[in-house]
Amino acid sequence: LPNPTFLLNRRSQAWWRWIFDPSGEIVNRWNRVFFVTSLIALYVDPLFFYLVGFSSHRNCLEMDYAWTGFLVITRTTCDLFSAFHIAMKFRTAYVAPNSRVFGRGELVTDEKMIAVRYLKGDFAIDLAAALPLPQCVVWGITPFTLSRTSTHVNHTISLLIVLQYIPRLIVIFPLNSRIIKNTGVVAKTAWTGAAYNLILYLLASHVIGAVWHLMAVERIFSCWKQQCRIERGGNFCSLRFLDCSSSGHDHDLWYKSTQVFDMCDGRKGTYDFGLFTDALNNEVASAGFVQKYFYCLWFGLKSLSSYAQNMQASPYVAETMFSIIICLMGLVFFALLIGNVQGYLQSTTARLEEWRVKRRDTEEWMRHRQLPWDLQERVRTYVQQTWLSTRGVRERDILLALPLDIRREIQKHLCLSLVRRVPFFSQMDDQLLEAICERLVSSLNTKGTYVLREGDPVNEMLFIISGQLESSTTDGGRSGFFNSITLKPGDFCGEELLTWALMSGAANLNRPASTRTVRCITQVEAFALVADDVKFFATQFRRLLHSKRMQHVFRYYSHQWRTWGACIVQIAWRRHWRRRVAEEL
Repeated sequence: LPNPTFLLNRRSQAWWRWIFDPSGEIVNRWNRVFFVTSLIALYVDPLFFYLVGFSSHRNCLEMDYAWTGFLVITRTTCDLFSAFHIAMKFRTAYVAPNSRVFGRGELVTDEKMIAVRYLKGDFAIDLAAALPLPQCVVWGITPFTLSRTSTHVNHTISLLIVLQYIPRLIVIFPLNSRIIKNTGVVAKTAWTGAAYNLILYLLASHVIGAVWHLMAVERIFSCWKQQCRIERGGNFCSLRFLDCSSSGHDHDLWYKSTQVFDMCDGRKGTYDFGLFTDALNNEVASAGFVQKYFYCLWFGLKSLSSYAQNMQASPYVAETMFSIIICLMGLVFFALLIGNVQGYLQSTTARLEEWRVKRRDTEEWMRHRQLPWDLQERVRTYVQQTWLSTRGVRERDILLALPLDIRREIQKHLCLSLVRRVPFFSQMDDQLLEAICERLVSSLNTKGTYVLREGDPVNEMLFIISGQLESSTTDGGRSGFFNSITLKPGDFCGEELLTWALMSGAANLNRPASTRTVRCITQVEAFALVADDVKFFATQFRRLLHSKRMQHVFRYYSHQWRTWGACIVQIAWRRHWRRRVAEEL
């Protein structure tokens, strides 16, 4: 493809003619943005159920127009994102079904084929989810109708919200699956994933609370209408009197003499409101928007978490069905919440738990083998320091799973600056340093560990990054000789391997014997080059390593060569001193 983000070259096409890669960065980012706005839309829609309530001054049904504007603007903004998402899908390529036999598949970039496929597929659902139906009812239809009572507005908006909520759910769940397919995860961190599942649980509680408030208003209003029909014979009760928009002499006369509200008072026990008794007793329907919202959210969260066990339903069929739905939703959502959150949180502690199991197995093995206490303590220290250094991440496995080019760049980024701190390496050219970085292996040694022992075969060269080591030798050309130095960051040991590798026919020789004993004084972090890698460099860069300059650098920084040089100087000085004494005699 000419561009990783667009299938067509944007320089040769106008922006409205661009065709997007379905797995490209632009589409993935937009899917995440639209996913968030879809969640906001699912959260906003049930808020329309709170617009209709009872007046706090007198018993009548009214519309809360103070919050209507805010909800309409928010809902319209979400609908604009939905409209843009539809436009994006008209410009997003798709994988031809018959090309998925091998690999990623062939992308179809023809505009007409994309449009036809989308129109035959998800277009109807996306369009139904994006239509601004509640806004049209509130601001477009209601002001011009003859019957503008809160009851009609409430019924119309509620019906539209319920009908449109289904396609909105149908849109968001495939979008969630598409994000996981393209990027692997919805949430990039464990805590974000746990919060995401908790938000979904709160959304379900929010929907239940809003529906409970709507049904409570409808149940109380149904009682008023029932009692109003009974009173029509005497006090001339009219259903329009129950709406706050009603006024006049007839209304005032009826309001002073009616028994409708007393007969529908749940606290007197004259009418069984079942699930909605709390809403009536606590005057939830007549409270402010914020107060009624949080109370209903608490009711939804409590009912969902307790599987509707705290709900006392009346024989009213709608209440019973509502309780059954809450019970089933509670079982499903609570199980999903616990399972998903536990899965996300366990992913953060999986390495730690794996290390604990390994440490327990190590302890049991040491007790079974009856290792001495000091040796057990050294094993514990090594296991602890290894965990603190790597956190259980197997870096080698990660690198080996990557392509060679990426692996080289990572090794260069990690090692090159540290390798240059070693004076011996700082004298080499960049080509050799990059080759060395590819084969360096990180090494961790705890305090008291013997890296090399004098006379043992040398298997690796060690280049110190941090910590200190004691390097000692008894090989000085005479009996009783002992030399000890301290190796610090920038030094190296195991230089016998380089001399061995530069010898002709070294592949047929045994590993060289160490001339020094090297012991860790503190915890040491270093890079290691194994014998085969040293042999590889000696073969590939033989001319460079055989140069006089590199031999001089190697001998200058080699502590063993320094020791031999000092011994030769001492022998020469003693020989000169004996000769001078002999001449004087």
